[in-house]
Amino acid sequence: MALESTHNDLAAARSQHVARGVVTAHPIFVDRAHGSRVWDVNGRSYLDFVGGIGVLNVGHNHPRVVAAVKQQLERVSHAAFQVAGYDVYIELAARLNRLVGGSEAYKTVFLTTGAEAVENAVKIARAYRNAPGIIAFRGGFHGRTLLGMTLTGMSTPYKQNFGPFAGDVYHTPYPDPYRGFSGDDALRALDDLFATQIAPDRVAAIILELVQGDGGFLAAGSDFLKKLRELTTKHGIVLIADEIQTGFGRTGELFAFQEAGIQPDLVTVAKSLAGGLPLSGVVGRAEIMDAPLPGGLGGTYAGNPLACAAALAVLDLFEEERLTERARELGTTLRGGLFALADKYKEIGTIRGVGPMLAMEFVRNSDPHQPDADFAQRVIDACRDDGLLVIKCGVHRNNVRLLAPVNTELDDAREAIAILDRAIAKVRG
Repeated sequence: MALESTHNDLAAARSQHVARGVVTAHPIFVDRAHGSRVWDVNGRSYLDFVGGIGVLNVGHNHPRVVAAVKQQLERVSHAAFQVAGYDVYIELAARLNRLVGGSEAYKTVFLTTGAEAVENAVKIARAYRNAPGIIAFRGGFHGRTLLGMTLTGMSTPYKQNFGPFAGDVYHTPYPDPYRGFSGDDALRALDDLFATQIAPDRVAAIILELVQGDGGFLAAGSDFLKKLRELTTKHGIVLIADEIQTGFGRTGELFAFQEAGIQPDLVTVAKSLAGGLPLSGVVGRAEIMDAPLPGGLGGTYAGNPLACAAALAVLDLFEEERLTERARELGTTLRGGLFALADKYKEIGTIRGVGPMLAMEFVRNSDPHQPDADFAQRVIDACRDDGLLVIKCGVHRNNVRLLAPVNTELDDAREAIAILDRAIAKVRG
């Protein structure tokens, strides 16, 4: 079968057999992948600055991850931790407890997806506080399950006609200095929520992404986060840091809360935790984590041994190959290139993000209140035509985001900036 017909056959089969609600950002089919590159079934190479939507911080098919999975596969591939324990689960939990909690007593539970981690963090917080309320932020993304959709602060495309949604969830504005809404404004809005919708003693937890992912790579800012930490401590509210997209080097530190200089009560992790295998977890203060009674937490595939082995290899790579340092170097290179593009093209309203987790927002007439989603999509398509994969984000879908592996070579980063430059010029005409 010819390569071109293989692509056409796959496209036809996808249309016939896959539910239309599953959107694929790029009309290609990946045949193989390595590092920061993928090759489609036609043999064409692309720089991959999506990385499975922030999953592949160590790149595709890292040899150390592959070897760890192969070795574990020959021992045990699945047992279900609720049936019988195994060493890699416990070893990984111990390492994450140290990395997140430092010298404090922390505990971990493993799950399968980011949405599961979020749901279980909420369960744990409610059990600990014996209170129902959960506060999330507008523009946040926390998953596609019923509770995940409820917590998510965007209507399109996630909520559609899928309601009614879970109860006792409240949304409050997130800092957005580009649109003139500061961290102090966000704190005042939270105080207003306490005064008008739910008293602090009925709030189990506040959950937020420290840098909103799908919401547009908005960073909460360390000043806001420190004041939020003080507020939650004052009221005894559990602070949940959703590090599913920001975790494992994405912001230049292992976790975004470290970059911000705060200590959350619970941290949700997933995506790049296991180098491409499905694994998530909740890591938190031991007294809070132990609030649910035995049997209240778990899942059939939760903490699968293959994924745990992969995650241990990922953590080894961070320790042995100075990946947080490389992430900062990558972020400096990308940020410099993106700001140069912003100076060149008036269609770029702002550059935002932390470390190598960066995005460009496209607007009309240099106006923050005139998002240009069409321009952003045309840039994405032009980048693909020139060999670079990127995707969009933002409440109005007018941001182009970069989620390259943190060990991406700097020459590849410069190539990506050059492709973005050509793509924007092409779309401008």
